[in-house]
Amino acid sequence: MKKSSVTTMKDTREDTESDYRSLDAQYYMPAFSRDLMLVRGQGSRVWDADSREYIDCVAGIAVCSTGHCHPEVVRAICEQAHRLIHCSNLYYVPHQGELAKKLTEITGMHKAFFSNSGAEATDGALKLARVRTGRKKFVAFTHGFHGRTVGSLAVTHKPAIREPFEPLGIPCTFVEYGDLDGLEKAVDRDTAGVIVEPIQGEAGVIIPPDSFFTGIREVCDRNGALMIVDEVQTGMGRTGKWLAIQHTGVMPDIVTLAKGIASGFPMGALLAREGLEFKKSEHGSTFAGGPLACAAALATINVLEPLLPEVTRKGELFRKGLARYNPRVRGLMIGISVGEDCGKVQKRCAEEGVLVNCAADGNLRLVPPLVITDDEIFRVIQVIDGALGA
Repeated sequence: MKKSSVTTMKDTREDTESDYRSLDAQYYMPAFSRDLMLVRGQGSRVWDADSREYIDCVAGIAVCSTGHCHPEVVRAICEQAHRLIHCSNLYYVPHQGELAKKLTEITGMHKAFFSNSGAEATDGALKLARVRTGRKKFVAFTHGFHGRTVGSLAVTHKPAIREPFEPLGIPCTFVEYGDLDGLEKAVDRDTAGVIVEPIQGEAGVIIPPDSFFTGIREVCDRNGALMIVDEVQTGMGRTGKWLAIQHTGVMPDIVTLAKGIASGFPMGALLAREGLEFKKSEHGSTFAGGPLACAAALATINVLEPLLPEVTRKGELFRKGLARYNPRVRGLMIGISVGEDCGKVQKRCAEEGVLVNCAADGNLRLVPPLVITDDEIFRVIQVIDGALGA
């Protein structure tokens, strides 16, 4: 019998996955080890090349807050792509002013400047602090993460990713996260700014008391330094408010955003209080804040706005369901100390159809889409409980 020339869907999937793995190995410089090839997403679910379904509690590392391929975001990107994809910041960019206005309203800041990523937003924040204060030094915190560009890496603590690239050209002193006495000693009249995450995400969802941020504000005010709050991972509704710092009542001088700002379309932003904005030609970017990014971000905000009241409630479902593991929870940002078995737990969860990831020091991190349903949360809790119990 003659062999059929028809290629099955399974054969195509296997060939595609094989091709990608082979091409990656031969031509790509990977940032991380990779096991799965995800090929499709919808809401809080993703599917791999073998059509296995997962509840995604990684969400592109807190990026896909509206879920995967939200129809309103997809529509906004497609409609804008039919009109104008790029025109450069030499001209007025469609939606740019509208988005800047919306971001200042929800953050309480005065003006916005757009970037292509969180690391670039950090670089811009450091430049802005230097040019407006006339000072050069910064203070940051142990276990903090602010990006991998030369500028953002200078204020990122983790020695393994920072030290191979030193000297980085930006003097920075690192103080223990939560240590106000140490901060008081480190900040002086040569300090341009203090940069801090309201919750340390890459460190494993570390949540300090609100009084820590009140103290930072006071130290900055006494010394004329700027308080820079990195909301790249915590912002855009992740904790139940537009900014995590809004839980504390503290108003920073500069805020950085990215990740969840445009539902996966590459974008970042820095926002500053009145009197701190860049002047013309002090900073710029060819692609930043382009028509597609702004359209995606506006659609994202429209989707997220009605979801915010539910974020805290959903976080409490995780807290109660995982209570015996003492989770650290603020909204839909959840961390659990697992230790050296974190990788095994992550693998076991994936085998049971739930994607989670291990942050620093053996901490399991969950940052699911804000659209995750109660039923999906209960399934995630069941799977994690089983994995940790095992």
